[in-house]
Amino acid sequence: MRVWGLWMLLLAVSGAQAQGKVVIYRCTDAIGQLTVQNNVPCPKGSTQEKRVIEDAPVSSAPPTVITGPGQYPQPAPPMHPPVSSQLPQVARPPQSPARPPVAPAAPLPKADIADADRLPPPALYECRTYDNGRYLSDTDAPPQRCAPLQTTGLGNVGNGAGVACQMVDDQCQRIPDERLCENWKQRLREAESALRFGRADSRDASAGEYARIQRIVVESTCGR
Repeated sequence: MRVWGLWMLLLAVSGAQAQGKVVIYRCTDAIGQLTVQNNVPCPKGSTQEKRVIEDAPVSSAPPTVITGPGQYPQPAPPMHPPVSSQLPQVARPPQSPARPPVAPAAPLPKADIADADRLPPPALYECRTYDNGRYLSDTDAPPQRCAPLQTTGLGNVGNGAGVACQMVDDQCQRIPDERLCENWKQRLREAESALRFGRADSRDASAGEYARIQRIVVESTCGR
C-alpha cells in the first residue's frame, strides 16, 4: 500500500506533463529494487506494473524524487536568489569640530623664600571717588580728578549752558592688616582682567602692573 501511495504522490506532484493521458510504470528488478517511472516502460528483466491515468492535473510544485523502498518522497530544495552580504553604505552627517578646552587660570608661582623670611604685604588703601566709585590703591594720595560742574552763560551762547570741572581729591582709607592679603589678591585679579580685556594700546602698561602686583602677593606672607 505504501508503494502505491508513493505512486499516486508522484502523479500528483509531477509538473513535467501537460493535461492528458499519463502512464505510470512500477518496476521491480531481480534484487527487489523498486522504481516508479513516468511514461517510460520498465527495463527488460524487471517485473512491470502499468497504470494509465486520464486528465492528470498540472502542478507547479518542485519535482519529487523516490529512491527506493521504505523511503518517503523528498521535495527538491527551492532555489533562492543570492543575497548580498554587504549592507548599503549610509552617509553620515559631517561632525562639527570639537571646541578646544578652555585653559584654567594658571596657579600663582611659588617664590623660593622660606616662610619665616616672608614679610607682610605693603599697605593698601580703599579709595572712593566723588561719584561714589570705589577702587584699591597702594597710596593714600592718588591724583586729583576733574569733577564736572554745570554752569550757565559759559562758552555756549545758543542755550546759555556750559560745562566746567573742578579738581577734587579721592577719599582713601587704609585697609586693616588682617585684610591686606585678601585685598591684594583681589587687586591681582583686577589687574589680570585689565590685561586680558583692556585696550591694545595699554597692554604693555597693564602687563607691567600685573607682574608688579603678582610679585608682591607671591613673595609676601600672602604667598604661603
